[in-house]
Amino acid sequence: MNYVRTLLATLAATLMLVAIGQRAQAHCQIPCGIYDDHARVETMREDAATIWKSVTLINELAGQTDPQSVNQIVRWVVNKEQHAQNIIDTISDYFLTQRVKASQEDYAERLQRHHAIIVAAMHAKQHSDMETVEKLQSAIEAIAMYYPE
Repeated sequence: MNYVRTLLATLAATLMLVAIGQRAQAHCQIPCGIYDDHARVETMREDAATIWKSVTLINELAGQTDPQSVNQIVRWVVNKEQHAQNIIDTISDYFLTQRVKASQEDYAERLQRHHAIIVAAMHAKQHSDMETVEKLQSAIEAIAMYYPE
Protein backbone atom coordinates (compact mmCIF):
# COMPACT_ATOMS: atom_id res chain seq x y z
CA MET A 1 0.00 0.00 0.00
CA ASN A 2 2.92 2.36 0.69
CA TYR A 3 4.12 1.79 -2.86
CA VAL A 4 0.79 2.97 -4.30
CA ARG A 5 0.72 6.06 -2.03
CA THR A 6 4.29 6.93 -2.96
CA LEU A 7 3.54 6.44 -6.65
CA LEU A 8 0.43 8.62 -6.49
CA ALA A 9 2.29 11.34 -4.57
CA THR A 10 5.09 11.24 -7.14
CA LEU A 11 2.59 11.44 -10.02
CA ALA A 12 0.81 14.39 -8.42
CA ALA A 13 4.09 16.23 -7.82
CA THR A 14 5.26 15.54 -11.37
CA LEU A 15 2.03 16.78 -12.93
CA MET A 16 2.16 19.95 -10.82
CA LEU A 17 5.74 20.62 -11.94
CA VAL A 18 4.73 20.09 -15.55
CA ALA A 19 1.75 22.41 -15.19
CA ILE A 20 3.64 25.30 -13.58
CA GLY A 21 7.18 24.78 -14.80
CA GLN A 22 6.77 24.21 -18.52
CA ARG A 23 5.28 27.49 -19.71
CA ALA A 24 6.12 27.96 -23.37
CA GLN A 25 7.18 31.39 -24.51
CA ALA A 26 5.71 33.08 -27.54
CA HIS A 27 8.06 33.89 -30.40
CA CYS A 28 7.91 37.48 -29.26
CA GLN A 29 5.26 39.98 -28.37
CA ILE A 30 6.89 42.92 -30.02
CA PRO A 31 6.40 43.70 -33.71
CA CYS A 32 9.60 42.02 -34.89
CA GLY A 33 8.07 40.78 -38.13
CA ILE A 34 9.90 37.44 -37.92
CA TYR A 35 7.26 34.73 -38.23
CA ASP A 36 7.27 31.14 -39.41
CA ASP A 37 3.64 30.16 -39.15
CA HIS A 38 4.03 26.96 -41.15
CA ALA A 39 6.80 25.77 -38.82
CA ARG A 40 4.47 26.23 -35.86
CA VAL A 41 1.75 24.22 -37.59
CA GLU A 42 4.33 21.49 -38.24
CA THR A 43 5.35 21.55 -34.58
CA MET A 44 1.70 21.16 -33.54
CA ARG A 45 1.38 18.22 -35.93
CA GLU A 46 4.41 16.67 -34.27
CA ASP A 47 2.95 17.31 -30.81
CA ALA A 48 -0.31 15.65 -31.91
CA ALA A 49 1.62 12.64 -33.27
CA THR A 50 3.38 12.36 -29.91
CA ILE A 51 0.00 12.46 -28.15
CA TRP A 52 -1.19 9.69 -30.49
CA LYS A 53 1.82 7.54 -29.56
CA SER A 54 1.32 8.28 -25.85
CA VAL A 55 -2.35 7.28 -25.99
CA THR A 56 -1.45 4.11 -27.90
CA LEU A 57 1.04 3.05 -25.25
CA ILE A 58 -1.18 4.08 -22.33
CA ASN A 59 -3.88 1.81 -23.71
CA GLU A 60 -1.42 -1.04 -24.27
CA LEU A 61 -0.27 -0.83 -20.64
CA ALA A 62 -3.73 -0.29 -19.13
CA GLY A 63 -4.66 -2.86 -16.52
CA GLN A 64 -1.10 -3.91 -15.80
CA THR A 65 -0.11 -3.34 -12.18
CA ASP A 66 3.55 -4.29 -12.06
CA PRO A 67 5.80 -1.38 -11.02
CA GLN A 68 7.48 -1.00 -14.41
CA SER A 69 4.17 -0.82 -16.28
CA VAL A 70 2.74 1.69 -13.79
CA ASN A 71 5.90 3.76 -14.12
CA GLN A 72 5.64 3.76 -17.90
CA ILE A 73 1.95 4.72 -17.82
CA VAL A 74 2.80 7.69 -15.61
CA ARG A 75 5.56 8.74 -17.99
CA TRP A 76 3.27 8.48 -21.04
CA VAL A 77 0.53 10.46 -19.27
CA VAL A 78 3.01 13.22 -18.40
CA ASN A 79 4.28 13.19 -21.99
CA LYS A 80 0.72 13.46 -23.33
CA GLU A 81 0.01 16.38 -20.99
CA GLN A 82 3.17 18.25 -22.02
CA HIS A 83 2.50 17.98 -25.74
CA ALA A 84 -1.16 18.96 -25.40
CA GLN A 85 -0.08 22.00 -23.39
CA ASN A 86 2.49 22.85 -26.08
CA ILE A 87 -0.34 23.01 -28.60
CA ILE A 88 -2.50 25.15 -26.33
CA ASP A 89 0.41 27.53 -25.74
CA THR A 90 1.21 27.78 -29.46
CA ILE A 91 -2.35 28.66 -30.33
CA SER A 92 -2.91 31.12 -27.51
CA ASP A 93 0.56 32.70 -27.21
CA TYR A 94 1.42 32.81 -30.89
CA PHE A 95 -1.52 32.50 -33.25
CA LEU A 96 -4.28 34.20 -31.26
CA THR A 97 -2.08 37.03 -30.06
CA GLN A 98 -0.19 37.70 -33.29
CA ARG A 99 -1.66 36.05 -36.38
CA VAL A 100 -5.45 36.03 -35.99
CA LYS A 101 -6.62 39.61 -36.33
CA ALA A 102 -10.04 41.23 -36.00
CA SER A 103 -9.37 43.05 -39.28
CA GLN A 104 -9.36 39.78 -41.26
CA GLU A 105 -12.50 39.23 -43.34
CA ASP A 106 -12.89 35.68 -42.03
CA TYR A 107 -11.95 36.58 -38.44
CA ALA A 108 -14.87 34.74 -36.81
CA GLU A 109 -14.12 31.55 -38.74
CA ARG A 110 -10.40 31.72 -37.93
CA LEU A 111 -11.12 32.38 -34.29
CA GLN A 112 -13.47 29.38 -34.11
CA ARG A 113 -10.96 27.08 -35.79
CA HIS A 114 -8.11 28.14 -33.54
CA HIS A 115 -10.32 27.84 -30.47
CA ALA A 116 -11.33 24.34 -31.57
CA ILE A 117 -7.66 23.32 -31.34
CA ILE A 118 -7.42 24.57 -27.76
CA VAL A 119 -10.57 22.64 -26.81
CA ALA A 120 -9.37 19.49 -28.60
CA ALA A 121 -5.97 19.71 -26.86
CA MET A 122 -7.72 20.15 -23.51
CA HIS A 123 -9.78 17.02 -24.24
CA ALA A 124 -6.57 15.18 -25.17
CA LYS A 125 -5.28 15.99 -21.69
CA GLN A 126 -8.47 14.65 -20.12
CA HIS A 127 -8.87 11.45 -22.15
CA SER A 128 -6.83 8.58 -23.52
CA ASP A 129 -8.74 7.46 -26.59
CA MET A 130 -7.93 7.67 -30.28
CA GLU A 131 -11.13 9.50 -31.20
CA THR A 132 -9.99 12.45 -29.08
CA VAL A 133 -6.55 12.44 -30.72
CA GLU A 134 -8.10 12.27 -34.20
CA LYS A 135 -10.28 15.30 -33.39
CA LEU A 136 -7.18 17.19 -32.31
CA GLN A 137 -5.34 16.26 -35.50
CA SER A 138 -8.34 17.30 -37.62
CA ALA A 139 -8.60 20.62 -35.79
CA ILE A 140 -4.93 21.33 -36.52
CA GLU A 141 -5.43 20.46 -40.19
CA ALA A 142 -8.38 22.86 -40.34
CA ILE A 143 -6.02 25.84 -39.83
CA ALA A 144 -3.11 24.58 -41.92
CA MET A 145 -4.54 26.23 -45.05
CA TYR A 146 -4.05 29.64 -43.42
CA TYR A 147 -0.32 29.00 -43.00
CA PRO A 148 1.15 27.41 -46.14
CA GLU A 149 4.83 26.68 -46.51
